[in-house]
Amino acid sequence: MQNLTYTKTGRPEFDTLIPQIRGFLEKDTMEMLIDGDRIRGYRSPDTPAVWIRDHSDIMRGARFFEQDLTSAVTHFADTQARNGRIFDYFTVQPEKVPCEKENWTKYVRVPVEADVEYRFIKATFLAWQATGDDLWMASLIPSMEKALNYAFTHPWRWDSELQLVKRPYTIDSWDFAYSAGSHDWLQFQIDENTFWGIMHGDNSGFYEACILLAKMLTRDQQEEKAAHWTRFAGELKKRMNETCWNGSFYTHFVKRTPVEIEGLDEASQLSFSNPMNVNRGATSHEQAVSLLNEYQRRNADGNAFAEWYSITPPFPDGIFGEEKMVGGAYCNGGIMPLVGGELARAYLEHGFEEQGINTLKTYQQLISKNNETYLWYFPDGTASSIDTSTSPDAMPTDGWGSSSMLHAYIEGLVGVQDQQSLLQDLVIAPRWHAAGVAEAEAGVGYECSGAQLQYAYRETGDSVSLSLQSSQSRCKCHLQIPEGVTVASVKAAGESIDFRQSKVQASNYVDFSLKVAGGADVEISFQ
Repeated sequence: MQNLTYTKTGRPEFDTLIPQIRGFLEKDTMEMLIDGDRIRGYRSPDTPAVWIRDHSDIMRGARFFEQDLTSAVTHFADTQARNGRIFDYFTVQPEKVPCEKENWTKYVRVPVEADVEYRFIKATFLAWQATGDDLWMASLIPSMEKALNYAFTHPWRWDSELQLVKRPYTIDSWDFAYSAGSHDWLQFQIDENTFWGIMHGDNSGFYEACILLAKMLTRDQQEEKAAHWTRFAGELKKRMNETCWNGSFYTHFVKRTPVEIEGLDEASQLSFSNPMNVNRGATSHEQAVSLLNEYQRRNADGNAFAEWYSITPPFPDGIFGEEKMVGGAYCNGGIMPLVGGELARAYLEHGFEEQGINTLKTYQQLISKNNETYLWYFPDGTASSIDTSTSPDAMPTDGWGSSSMLHAYIEGLVGVQDQQSLLQDLVIAPRWHAAGVAEAEAGVGYECSGAQLQYAYRETGDSVSLSLQSSQSRCKCHLQIPEGVTVASVKAAGESIDFRQSKVQASNYVDFSLKVAGGADVEISFQ
């Protein structure tokens, strides 16, 4: 089958990323037969199960290659509880080998988790985006509405006073809570000793979920419901920023139950949902710049090979009840490609193009050493292992982080951002200028549906040309151009079109819109 998603720049640090990550993802699938239905999903890198959080994030990369994007999402909907609750994961394989041997069909909801429902909605949107299956998407609207209503009403999930999603005191959105020693190992349950609070990433995730549901409702011609969820999203975003923003970045955990952890400056903790908040649209540009500057500042100390921290500073060693949970390991300060991809995407979008490109280069160098990629690394670059992890697996083909990097590469540097489905409504924002690439060819497509957009980019001293090919696309173009130049004209098929120049931090851009039906040749001339 022809690869619909590719780049040709003559630069291996860029052109090898897509095939390398595709190779990882091909090794990360799980196929199961449950109730006679064949289900295919993407597994967690540290346990043989399809977790909705891993699967939905991995779909941001897998949507370009995967033929079956709907069966796992449908199964999460089919097993939804009457109150709207979604399972965290399902599996038919023994997980804790060798002590566990049963190949039962197993479903799990980790009680402390507050992010599951928004990830289900994101997964539905991504599957619809790639397949264009409006009927399938519409069939899941009731499940998505029930999921939101559960999150916004259940006393374990909703803080009725602050009107925000709450959770027990976990490390960002990870799945075990601090118990101050009241539980003898990792605490996954909610009980009378639970310390409650607000975690910013839960609320940015639900903000995005409401926006995505509104898009799907609009496609299904349910405009009144779409308007409701759009309004709700805006109000949730406002409350989240009022409660969680500390002036520089998002406070890791806004406590609702008083608790202090000795020897830790909790107010200084920078956790991994910060760049995710940017990419979900929950921040202003000014907030994005502030928190990205904070990552740059913390990277300057040289304490880690990259600033892709799960959290920094980490919690004291072992306070969650697991001796392997030391500072710099796993979600307690480990360096995660998952976070690096989110940072790269945010850097590229908000005027830190050089940092975003360097992040992608660092990852490409990392995975090219042994053609391996891990969920997390110690700050010195040592990869995670079974001995250093709390889980029995440590796969060298981590799909969670690799798909995050691929998402940043395609949407941030290649610059093709699908706003709806089947690449019909696009933002085209190539940033090859920042990468020092004067000529590039790119294709972005969904192999399950055959939808594709291709372009050829060429920069000279006095112009940039962009030749686009697509069956039918509405394009908002946001092209980076050389610093200091002034655009004289933008022409499509020889005809002048309206444009404006804009700045993103110190970076120079030109903005215009056009429709592509077959092909369109654009010439941007400089004065």
